[in-house]
Amino acid sequence: MFDFLNNPLTVLHLSSKVLGAGLAMLLAGIYGAYLYGGHLSIVVLVAMHAMTIVGPTLIKIGYVMRLLAQYRLGKGLTHAVA
Repeated sequence: MFDFLNNPLTVLHLSSKVLGAGLAMLLAGIYGAYLYGGHLSIVVLVAMHAMTIVGPTLIKIGYVMRLLAQYRLGKGLTHAVA
């Protein structure tokens, strides 16, 4: 597994997938937990609220993976917004 993460291009592609998954989870969680007008079971409602926490966490992890991969590829950072 660590050989898989030693290649910066692989980490860069994986970071894009993690960022996309995090964004999808966040948006689905917000819609299901706060915007959907229908009735949901308590299990689904708890899962939607959990997605609003896990989604941004994945976004942060994906962003750090992207920064590390770009650094290892030698591209460096032109600017960073925190």
